[in-house]
Amino acid sequence: MLKTGLTGGIGSGKSEVSKRLAAKGAVVIDADRIAREVVEPGTPGLARVVAAFGEGVLRSDGALDREKLGSIVFADPERLAALNSIVHPLVGERVAELQSRAADDAITVYDVPLLAENHLAPMYDVVIVVDAADETRIRRLAEHRGMPEADAKARIAAQAAREERLAVADIVILNEGSLAELDARVEEVWEELTRRAARG
Repeated sequence: MLKTGLTGGIGSGKSEVSKRLAAKGAVVIDADRIAREVVEPGTPGLARVVAAFGEGVLRSDGALDREKLGSIVFADPERLAALNSIVHPLVGERVAELQSRAADDAITVYDVPLLAENHLAPMYDVVIVVDAADETRIRRLAEHRGMPEADAKARIAAQAAREERLAVADIVILNEGSLAELDARVEEVWEELTRRAARG
């Protein structure tokens, strides 16, 4: 099994690359999506979060109020650590379960937004970084998400610098052109991953 880490800053187009790799046959494991799944209504994860933070972190429909919880934990490192101690093991269990279901010759792609920030590169056989200039990313965030420029710049500044991400890359997908250009580059990368997987 070839373990591939996929990362890229906000607005780089990492999700587009992830979708294309999945379409080619990669087993994509999305850390963010799993982190949401493990605290959905009715899960033991949500029960533990409520036990730790109180009913005030729930919306009226019983779902987790992410904004409310975020405002509590991001201002308090101890509360953030408490939340991570609940969520991270549950995510780890789910990832292990998905891994165990993948075929021995599978190409698994772990979609990890904060791979560089959390120094996770050594966990993977190959690290792919989706890269684009900051100006391109700011424009995309405005066009696709309606994000004000100041917010986009703040989100970019809160993540690793481009240089830090590129420093851990085995493969770089520069994504500043058309979707057709991205398709062509992903095709090349898929061929490279297939070669590496075949070498074992």
